[in-house]
Amino acid sequence: MISLKKYLDTDQAALEAQGEPGDETGQDEERAPSEEALLTATIAAYRSALIEMGQSSLDATPAHGLELKQGLCRLDQALLSGATCEVVAATQDGVRQQLQGWGRRTAAHLRQQVGEVKDLLLAMARTAESVGQRDQRCAHQINEVTTRLKRIANLEDLTEIRASIEKSASELKSSIDRMTAEGKAVLDRLRLEVAGYQAKLEAAEEIASCDSLTGLRSRLCVEGHIQHRVKSGLPFCVAIVDIDGFKQVNDDHGHLAGDELLRQFAGKLRSACRSTDLIGRWGGDEFVIVLYCGIADARAQSDRFREWVCGSYTVQGSSGPGKLRVDASIGLAEHLPKETMKELLARADAAMYRNKAASRGDETRCRR
Repeated sequence: MISLKKYLDTDQAALEAQGEPGDETGQDEERAPSEEALLTATIAAYRSALIEMGQSSLDATPAHGLELKQGLCRLDQALLSGATCEVVAATQDGVRQQLQGWGRRTAAHLRQQVGEVKDLLLAMARTAESVGQRDQRCAHQINEVTTRLKRIANLEDLTEIRASIEKSASELKSSIDRMTAEGKAVLDRLRLEVAGYQAKLEAAEEIASCDSLTGLRSRLCVEGHIQHRVKSGLPFCVAIVDIDGFKQVNDDHGHLAGDELLRQFAGKLRSACRSTDLIGRWGGDEFVIVLYCGIADARAQSDRFREWVCGSYTVQGSSGPGKLRVDASIGLAEHLPKETMKELLARADAAMYRNKAASRGDETRCRR
């Protein structure tokens, strides 16, 4: 991380030296414009690094990255209120604590995953060993029966032969029944253990396929569905939705308020779409919708969820709740024959930016 406190301390010492009596250069107590610009740019870079670090941690570990992102957003807001030496020092300590906490949580999570894989391997090994031991016992019992049957062949008393055969048959049946019961118990136990690990795996896959902030599908998940649809050759359309003026929300109300707006917007988008549509967060304030229909139906549906999601929102900012008027730009594209996913998304993205440019003069977008 950038050591801003050292820079501020040095800068303050330079200002004090300039202000000493007899020093003609110290007549102007104001910081030189170039130094002021450098400090502003450095603070902006530091804040940007905090936000990107939080987003990267969320992408890397969805289960534990959200807490780090929210903590770094709070530190970012503290810097926004005023970058004094004390605030920067407190921010650096806060960043260190947040990263250490995230590191510990992530390490514990990875150890748990490794432990679960190890337990599964041990369960399979124990099952194989148990089956082997069972087979050895049954083989030994069958060998004993075979030996007894050979001795029966040398007997001459029919009564004794019959009794020996009945005893051997009973022991053989008992051995087979026991082998069947033991095998079923072993397999049932293994089935239960594997079912438990399968449930954990499905839960992990669900986390990976969802955006942790909005609950919508992740970008990776949506790309997989689009690729599958492209290969199938069936008609479909893609819509990219971008919230207009979202950066101003973060600047005016803070990143936590921006996150709250994204969650509310995603909820309205989900409500407006059909159950057959696939909705995901593309990144930042952009969303993607896969519509399994032709372009005419997709346009009608696009107009429907534009009316649904655009309007008034209330978010909790640093100075209390605030009302926002939110609009969005939508780019729609229908998949063409032999068109790749990248080409399709590029067309939808270009259409969205054309719509955004056409409505750029609207002052009601994302404002109080």
